Amino acid sequence: MHTIRQTSGLAGFPKREESVHDAFGVGHSSTSISAGLGMAVARDLLGKNNHVVSVIGDGAMTAGQAYEAMNNAGFLDSNLIIVLNDNKQVSLPTATVDGPAPPVGALSKTLTRLQASRKFRQFREAAKGITKQMGNEAHEIAAKMDTYMKGMMAKSCASLFEELGIYYIGPVDGHSVEDLFHIFKNVKEAPVAGPVLIHTITEKGKGYPPAEAAADKMHGVVKFDPQTGKQIKSKTKTLSYTQYFAQSLIAEAEGDDKIIAIHAAMGGGTGLNAFQKRFPSRCFDVGIAEQHAVTFAAGLATEGLKPFCSIYSSFLQRGYDQVVHDVDLQKLPVRFVMDRAGLVGADGPTHCGAFDTTYMACLPNMVVMAPSDEAELMHMIATAATIDDRPSCLRYPRGNGVGVLLPPNNKGTPLEIGKGRILKEGNRVAILGFGTIVQNCLAAAKLLEDKISVTVADARFCKPLDGDLIKQLAKEHEVLITIEEGSIGGFSAHVSHFLGLNGLLEGNLKWRPMVLPDRYIDHGAQGDQIEEAGLSPKHIARTVLSLIGEGKDSFQLLHL
Repeated sequence: MHTIRQTSGLAGFPKREESVHDAFGVGHSSTSISAGLGMAVARDLLGKNNHVVSVIGDGAMTAGQAYEAMNNAGFLDSNLIIVLNDNKQVSLPTATVDGPAPPVGALSKTLTRLQASRKFRQFREAAKGITKQMGNEAHEIAAKMDTYMKGMMAKSCASLFEELGIYYIGPVDGHSVEDLFHIFKNVKEAPVAGPVLIHTITEKGKGYPPAEAAADKMHGVVKFDPQTGKQIKSKTKTLSYTQYFAQSLIAEAEGDDKIIAIHAAMGGGTGLNAFQKRFPSRCFDVGIAEQHAVTFAAGLATEGLKPFCSIYSSFLQRGYDQVVHDVDLQKLPVRFVMDRAGLVGADGPTHCGAFDTTYMACLPNMVVMAPSDEAELMHMIATAATIDDRPSCLRYPRGNGVGVLLPPNNKGTPLEIGKGRILKEGNRVAILGFGTIVQNCLAAAKLLEDKISVTVADARFCKPLDGDLIKQLAKEHEVLITIEEGSIGGFSAHVSHFLGLNGLLEGNLKWRPMVLPDRYIDHGAQGDQIEEAGLSPKHIARTVLSLIGEGKDSFQLLHL
């Protein structure tokens, strides 16, 4: 366990190839019921007799996929045990009018055990069968009585689950091993077929005092001292890109009351908790529901508001149909802010934002931006606020800024759409970067400065491309390298398309794309991941030397 989330160590999430005990790979949320139902149906088709248990949290239960899965589970009626771990981190929308499920007391324990008992379930099933034979009217009366009795037996969200065809048991004290053992034993041995949901009430962090005392119950932590729980945060002179985004959006919203912020249960992760504190009526947490977040933002945009939808790059993938159909097709000015773009370090491939440039830049109406530093990020927030005739998006990485001078009062200046900039003038090799990887381009040019004249340019935009800048770089240099911390099909693919259409590949130009490799990169330090991806300053410099025909001696002279 001491290697977890470190390079070559254990993954921080279940991973099938890592252990036979990891039944299904996960890293996002809300998939366990769907996966479990698939396993249960496969068991039935293969004639096996094992049990399948899906565990889902109350936060994950806010996602639409969980309800889609339960609806299908009730219809298929396969044996499936669902454990809802309710720790009140997210209030269940399925709670009664009296609020979330009440604390478990002695009466609740007794009733819950009764509900779980084999005889009680058999009695209810038998009663249903008899009333069906007596006719529709009797069956309806009995069904109403059954629903009433269930409501009396436990004040909970039983009605919704049972309407979906799922037998409900709860609430249960999730910290009582004795009660859980009794309930699981009865459920497992019951001859009655069909899905069962066991609603457990737990306390996040229970048993570890530092977690119990923490505001977020230590949900997401950096390295910490196990004895004291004190988190060991590295000291940096700059803030995270996430914090710079939040500061910039607040600055924009101070002067524009149409700006609205939206996130999907990630107020802390996206920095929007700070925005919510300043503008409580203009910030919306929609739960773990990215699809809804996107279409909700689209609805706001139709009424003239300026929604900024801040979602992790890998999480926005779950709302892609809505991005295409509900936003881009209608040219609605929704602003997508994609945090955690590129490699994300310890979280690994489940959270890696490798694909956003590719899946956003292929949309006809989308403006696609990426800042090279924190000041550029602020300028792009200001730019997005001014785009009111089409959708736009910008991506930025996990990690801290580079320490550049920020705009006054954190308020950026809108950029000219589709215009890049040259950061360093040269005459032999041109390096065109998209996003914060530009910093590695500058570092590579520094390594080469005594030997090769290098131009470094910041594209700023993938869509629309700065055609004039690309033509200039292609015509005035013998080598052009495009670099991005993204997958195949992204910025470099768009540049390639432009070069081809304009006949710029038909002369003596040597062009090479440098992108993330066509495979998933395991978790580890971000620096290690960049090395593995071949995007470090040394890799860029080596690519330059190889394209201009320099040999191994040059690599050694550069101490590469």
